[in-house]
Amino acid sequence: MANGYSIFIGLAVCIVIAAAGYIFAPKGENLTIWRSSILLTVVCTYLMWALTFLSQLNPLIRPSASDFREQYIE
Repeated sequence: MANGYSIFIGLAVCIVIAAAGYIFAPKGENLTIWRSSILLTVVCTYLMWALTFLSQLNPLIRPSASDFREQYIE
């Protein structure tokens, strides 16, 4: 299910969302604040998702079954 292409697909989706937010930001004196906030939110969301996804894709510590009861060990 999970593969290396998921990171690039997620990046493409975030780029589309960021571009849409940049283009459709409310016009006015706070235009720069709106655009900065939208872009910063999308970037932070993508980074958090990507780091979580990649850490689960290749875990550093493998689960161990050493604490099972005797009746559950085959």
